[in-house]
Amino acid sequence: MTVNALLSVAPVTEDSMAPEVATAVAALDEFDVSYETNSMGTVIEAGDIETLFAAVEAAHTAVDCERVSTVLKIDDKRDSEQAVTRKVERVEEELGRPPRRALD
Repeated sequence: MTVNALLSVAPVTEDSMAPEVATAVAALDEFDVSYETNSMGTVIEAGDIETLFAAVEAAHTAVDCERVSTVLKIDDKRDSEQAVTRKVERVEEELGRPPRRALD
């Protein structure tokens, strides 16, 4: 089984969020997950739901702030394996081209 998720951990602060977000993302390295960070969150791929929840808890608690906002969206497709990369490939097949990338 593969569990895919979109995680957003955001410290509530008037300063730059980048240092604390980086700390949250670095916490994922302690777990057997793959991830890719983008401007809106981090896409995570885990082998099971328990590993995913442990990684998310570590990312959330790693942020040293008085207030933290965490959003988690889970795709737990239990009847088959589906890597995050395959989902993107399917969209590319439908488009007949790679999707546009985020603006720099």
